Amino acid sequence: MTVLDTKTLSGGGRAAAVRRRRKKLTFDRVSFFAVFLGLPLAIYLVFVISPFIQAFYYSMTDWSGFTASMNFTGFANYRKLFADEIFMKAMGNNVVLCLVLPVVTIALSLVLASMITVGGSSRGQVKGLKNSSFYRVVSFFPYVIPAIAIGIMWLQIYDPSNGLLNGALTSLGFGQFTSFPWLGDEGTAMGATMFVIVWGFVGFYMVLFIAAIKGIPAELFEAARIDGAGRFRTAISLTIPLIRDNIQTAYIYMGILALDAFVYMAALNSGGGPNNSTLVMSQQLLSTAFTKGQFGYASAMGVVLAIVTLIFAALVFLVNRLTGGSKDNSDS
Repeated sequence: MTVLDTKTLSGGGRAAAVRRRRKKLTFDRVSFFAVFLGLPLAIYLVFVISPFIQAFYYSMTDWSGFTASMNFTGFANYRKLFADEIFMKAMGNNVVLCLVLPVVTIALSLVLASMITVGGSSRGQVKGLKNSSFYRVVSFFPYVIPAIAIGIMWLQIYDPSNGLLNGALTSLGFGQFTSFPWLGDEGTAMGATMFVIVWGFVGFYMVLFIAAIKGIPAELFEAARIDGAGRFRTAISLTIPLIRDNIQTAYIYMGILALDAFVYMAALNSGGGPNNSTLVMSQQLLSTAFTKGQFGYASAMGVVLAIVTLIFAALVFLVNRLTGGSKDNSDS
């Protein structure tokens, strides 16, 4: 055996010994995985996954919620659910909210964020509008107010007899709005409710986008300005692609809020509005469980709501990937 072979064998032996030492489970390794992986995983299984499994099981029973006994009914609750006109109306309202709220809220937030960060003078240093810090604080203020307080406040503003909105419109000469029921008219109830939700969240997502835009190097905006790109062209071709991940995250969170929207709907129209025009799935779930005592049926509603939410999030990720989001991120 040559010296080279001996060195090779000795080197291979050392490498094998190192691999064995690496694979050897020590108390430190086990305790590290138990604390930083095992414990969070156990908490997640107990408090997140387990309730989902329990809800799915209860949805296949006739449990009333107030008795220890229940009968297994299989998918009877789901068949009844999709034949329930009121629930399907509530689901349709949630779909409308999910289609409108994220688009309107994020579009307004992007416009405001662009104005505050890069919407200033087209000469000199790239900067936002004058007194942009003041606008930022004012726009963010509604988000710090609890949702139920916002709902109650706007309920008083929309009041047909003594509300601020009708009073202001009437004083401006719009007599047709005298005692107009904004939340009591089927044609305006949903629009008035969506306005309140948008008003409450525009400031938060504006601040989120401001932070993202400030992370873009100013040289890119200066180069776009030199190339003759206007504000709209800069926003479409530069700002939005570079903060695509932030927009995706905001869209998902806003969509999840739209698929719930319980607090705002309960505060503004606790009965579901005229002809159930503002009723959402979470409202119908609560009424079915605690008013009618049908927890099994209500659990089926909860499962459907969870599935719809997961489908929405998956669609957002899919659309982002199909439109080149992942490729853009990897290139950057």
